[in-house]
Amino acid sequence: MKLYSFSLLFSFVCCQQLFSQSYTPVIELAVCPIKTDARLIVKYGYLVVPENRKKVNGRKVKIPFFFARQPNHDAKKNVFLYTTGGPGYSAIDNTDSVGYESGLLKYGGLILFDQRGTKLAKPCLDCTEIPLAVKRSYEEGLNKDSLVLIAIKDCRKRFVSQGIDLSAFNTMESAEDINDLRLALHLDSLNLAGVSYSGGLMLNVLRNHPEAVRTLMLNSPLPSYARYDEDGLININEALNQVFTNYEDDSLMSKTSINLRERFQRYFTDITGKIFQLNYLKRNARDSTRIYYTKGELLDIIVNRLNGDQVKTIPAVIDDLVAGKHRSYVTELIDGGFSEDHSVSLGMRYSVYCTEQIAYSDPVLEKLQNTVLPWLAGCSFNDVSRTVCDCWKVRPEPEIVRKQVYSKVPALIVGGDIDPSCRPFYNRLIKRYMPNAQLMLVHNGGHGPGYVVDGINYATLFFENPNKKIVSQSKNLIME
Repeated sequence: MKLYSFSLLFSFVCCQQLFSQSYTPVIELAVCPIKTDARLIVKYGYLVVPENRKKVNGRKVKIPFFFARQPNHDAKKNVFLYTTGGPGYSAIDNTDSVGYESGLLKYGGLILFDQRGTKLAKPCLDCTEIPLAVKRSYEEGLNKDSLVLIAIKDCRKRFVSQGIDLSAFNTMESAEDINDLRLALHLDSLNLAGVSYSGGLMLNVLRNHPEAVRTLMLNSPLPSYARYDEDGLININEALNQVFTNYEDDSLMSKTSINLRERFQRYFTDITGKIFQLNYLKRNARDSTRIYYTKGELLDIIVNRLNGDQVKTIPAVIDDLVAGKHRSYVTELIDGGFSEDHSVSLGMRYSVYCTEQIAYSDPVLEKLQNTVLPWLAGCSFNDVSRTVCDCWKVRPEPEIVRKQVYSKVPALIVGGDIDPSCRPFYNRLIKRYMPNAQLMLVHNGGHGPGYVVDGINYATLFFENPNKKIVSQSKNLIME
């Protein structure tokens, strides 16, 4: 036991020394793109830091931030910092306006901070080649996976030719970005709020800079030490089993589907390897295109409905798919493939997953999931795969990113029992190492269920006294 404790201490010390601090983070002010209440005190701009902190005299990155507070808020204390998930999404680019008491501004100053490489950051690692490749595959009836891999290689080549170090767009660097912003703005410890991937990012800030963190709010967090690619199909199967159990136990729901679980598993096992086709008419087009699809697309149709708004439609959808009624659902899915939504910066997403998850994942265990869950075999649970990472070619992050985080900091974790990605298993894993963490499990909650359940805002209860045990006042919420 003493040897193990020494090992943990050694890892922590090494973590503190991963980056040189022989540079000064700089704030570069800019015109704010977000409409704000005139009464708020607002600062908008970029954090300017080294792209690779092991090469402090090399390239710089500029990362956008938005800082607002009410005049009565302390300028340095009780400030909340939020960054969204993905990885690859932008909190700032998706925020049109901020009111006087919007979101966390009710409790103190609020910072929206994006991850390096996302929208509005410089550089932005958008891979515009990839959605174009997907559209081409549908329009010309070509193999989508092959075209996407070519597009990924082209995108990487473009960034590398600009001198960008793709391996530097990772969780450890982003965690340092958050602490550097705190230092540059002369703030005391932060209340960190994250969702999905950024929940794991906030845990790394806590490990690397415990002095920087006052509290944590983690919404469906994915800890960076999770074995996501070895768990992907297991996660989906567990979520679907919860749906089937809820359906069987709900006395108020009309039971139109008999043996739903068994029929789902049998059908999707039987169609493994089968190729389907339909004639697809693109909106505003004259001629239809023959589209080929597989079990993978049919599973996407079901998994995409694992959320609080659509979960009750899943039994009827499964009934239709098993009966061969695919057209309307597949058409809806393909319509999405033709959409112009480029909100995720795919290059940044690839860098994070490839350096942090795929680099440490066991390919044998990944494949074993297909054996034990044949009805889900071949289901794509992530658009970043080992094949993608072989094309993206980035260095693994330091292994410390894969270590669990121990802390006494108060934390409020929320998860949904039908979340197919960040399961309650991950929520409990985080809580296990944080004795002052509290876990909210939302019944029929999907990914990112939020802190308001049955009209009660549990974030408010938490911030009134972060160390006080919260008692559930909602029939759809279990507190652990």
